[in-house]
Amino acid sequence: MTDQAPVPSGPAAYTGPARVLSGVQPSGALHLGNYLGALVKFSRLQHEIDTFIFVADLHAITVWQDPALLAQQTREIAAAYIASGLDPDKATIFPQSAVREHAELAWIFQCVARLGWLDRMTQFKEKSGKHKERSSVGLYTYPVLQAADILVYKATHVPVGEDQKQHLELTRDIAGKFNHDFGVPGGAPAFFPQPEPLIQGPGARVMSLRDGSAKMSKSDPSDYSRINLTDDADTIAGKIKKARTDPEPLPETLEELTARAEADNLVGIFAALAGKTKAEVLAEYAGKGFGTFKPALAELAVEKLAPVGDKMRGLLGDPAVLDAILAKGAAKASEAAAPTLAEVKKLVGFWGA
Repeated sequence: MTDQAPVPSGPAAYTGPARVLSGVQPSGALHLGNYLGALVKFSRLQHEIDTFIFVADLHAITVWQDPALLAQQTREIAAAYIASGLDPDKATIFPQSAVREHAELAWIFQCVARLGWLDRMTQFKEKSGKHKERSSVGLYTYPVLQAADILVYKATHVPVGEDQKQHLELTRDIAGKFNHDFGVPGGAPAFFPQPEPLIQGPGARVMSLRDGSAKMSKSDPSDYSRINLTDDADTIAGKIKKARTDPEPLPETLEELTARAEADNLVGIFAALAGKTKAEVLAEYAGKGFGTFKPALAELAVEKLAPVGDKMRGLLGDPAVLDAILAKGAAKASEAAAPTLAEVKKLVGFWGA
């Protein structure tokens, strides 16, 4: 076996069906950034391509999670998916830990991936900080599990933000090396695809309402820095009206807007919620102050987000319904993943495969 990812020149291109996969960790309340950057896009994709969306509870435990809360947090992510427009009859929605093929394929991939590839992953360095020796091994190796998440379904497309592009490249390296090392013959279709990124587009990066230079985050100590999907209409409007701004009216050009972080963020949120470009928003509000713009943004945000929160609360009030959806999705996901794992075991040479 080689130690470097081969140039994928042996097997021919993958010929299987197009499929998209993504997931969100159940490690805290979802917010406006998650909604615009992922959830509404998942809902659109389900009408365009075979869609698998999971709750990434195996990834969540790379850092400590309270066992008493984890199952309920999983339900909350599922509720957010459905409230944001995912249809369980169109998309496969499931908990990662309920499909054993993820973890089993991840171990095989840990024996395919090279240590040097993981050493180059910048997210571990960022998340572990100065005390990496105190971090879990899972935090270091989770990009390999991420590759298994994708490839166990032979997903061809993965929605990614800037912080995940490196991990998708690792997935492509693992796929190429597996195809090379386990004898996929030249000219035959590749066993694993080379997944392509789906760039998130407008709304993918929503910044804090208190600091336009920091990404909106559930870990920010100030609840006024974000709009949670479970916030009611009055709370949403109040947070928009208290969002940090500057004293100048909105500019006419995108170039001027870019130099003003908080203004740029609010215009971007308005554009994403309204399905417009920032230029179109400026065409309507240029020269107007935030005393005019913020109430308009608050009204729009309440219109779009309050129904999501209402539906989430309704779903969470009946956990048996959510559990049935997750169980059905897990069975469907297992049905799709099992043949891939079985063939991998055969290619690797395991007894009984």
